[in-house]
Amino acid sequence: MNGAGCGMRQHTIRTPYLIGEVHCYSTEIRGELVLFDSGPPTEEAFASLAAQLDLSRLKYLFLTHCHIDHYGLAARLAERSDVRIFIPRAEARMMRRGAEGLDLLAGLLAEAGCTEEITRFIRGKMERELHETNLEGRFEIVEESDVPARLGIQWLACPGHSQSDLVYLCGDDAVTGDILLRNIFQVPILDVDSETFNGRFRNYDAYCESIRTLRRLRGCRIHPGHRWQIDGVDATVLLYAQNLLERAGKVKDIAPGRSILDILRILFGDISKNPFFIHMKASEIVFALDFLADPGRLKASLEFLGLFEQVRDRYFAVVEEACGGRQPRYCSA
Repeated sequence: MNGAGCGMRQHTIRTPYLIGEVHCYSTEIRGELVLFDSGPPTEEAFASLAAQLDLSRLKYLFLTHCHIDHYGLAARLAERSDVRIFIPRAEARMMRRGAEGLDLLAGLLAEAGCTEEITRFIRGKMERELHETNLEGRFEIVEESDVPARLGIQWLACPGHSQSDLVYLCGDDAVTGDILLRNIFQVPILDVDSETFNGRFRNYDAYCESIRTLRRLRGCRIHPGHRWQIDGVDATVLLYAQNLLERAGKVKDIAPGRSILDILRILFGDISKNPFFIHMKASEIVFALDFLADPGRLKASLEFLGLFEQVRDRYFAVVEEACGGRQPRYCSA
């Protein structure tokens, strides 16, 4: 990509979550301070960010997606400055219909075989997070604003991890949130479809499309949301594809006739005491099942990037075993 870049500064902030540290990024554009992501809603995170930036000068905050470790401080920043906060359109829809979305998510978890106790825990956790990070009336929508273009910032929609993931491009710099992470599988979070509020968001379908978009980041300086660096777009996409094939290979033989929770118990044992783990791993199982039902979608996207040959043998080993001969119920005809 052409352009000199924006001189991104990385701000590393500790979180209380399993993922560990999160990275936010700042830059100056025509003398105005711009921040990408904010960190979690903790006193420690706020103190850390304030020690690294003059928050009184903060003019714009762009969020890659609204997971708590990436946007948790946004409301507090709005209270302490005149910052304009920009969020993805899909997140705006979810915030405006928060209670309805949580009810529908609880239904999806119940369909996956989760107990009432598990669904109540997950719903309660997300409800508390929405309350702690309330941005009602304080945000603008990235896709509907002319501010990014005026600042020389491009955005790319790359859903998959969530349904709202945006990448921000500033010259040769790309702030990617959780889209591209080193040696971590991009967990595709099970969620309600915010566009229809009818059924679940299909992370697998979206991710296969996003792979094609990620080609535009070749040659960019990638600024990830976690870990310190990545080995490049192609290496990271291949890592995700290999991890997906590995997971699908484990799932294919035990999936037919079983609930998502049953599959999790077979793979991981008794996990009933860790609802957060259940949500994350259930999301991965659904992603793997969607792949097994339509493997050609991933194949076509990897071919588009010229990467398929590097996973060809593993791909056909999984797909032919899963969809050949006995035709499990989750395979396409």
